[in-house]
Amino acid sequence: MRGLNAYHRAFSAVLAMFALVAAFVLATVSPARAGENTFVEVTPNTAQAGTRVNIRASCDNANNQQATVQSDAFGRVVLRPDNGFLTGAVTIPGNKQPGDFPVDLRCANGNTASTMLTVLNMAQPSKGPATGGGGTAGDRGMGSLLLVGGLAVVAVVAGLGLFGGSRRRAGTGS
Repeated sequence: MRGLNAYHRAFSAVLAMFALVAAFVLATVSPARAGENTFVEVTPNTAQAGTRVNIRASCDNANNQQATVQSDAFGRVVLRPDNGFLTGAVTIPGNKQPGDFPVDLRCANGNTASTMLTVLNMAQPSKGPATGGGGTAGDRGMGSLLLVGGLAVVAVVAGLGLFGGSRRRAGTGS
């Protein structure tokens, strides 16, 4: 009987230890936060003013609803559901001053996220430098003349080949 009592006390002690460990783990673990999978990204994240950027986002469990993105770089954009994400595209105005601009996502479920877009505004040359015509590059009629002449030479050679082949056959047959 004593052995059974000792076994019962040991079993109770092990259960009490498990209960204490479980209580400690549950007390120290923080609950899952809403919006763990909420993000926004802009591609490319460094872009020249006047170019188009793509926006991809996730609103955790609300990717089947539209969301909005707001930035001083391009204004307000509505993102639409697309293959499990929210996507959209926008063109940065050509006269936008260079700098870093926050891009803020607002989801229908209340989640938010933010990223940064760097806008560059470097002067673009309007045309290439005037370095000359490059030989006959400026004369468009010369290329057409060469093409027609080449085709004429090919036709003459092909005709002579056919004519010469038929004369041999005529001469060997007699």
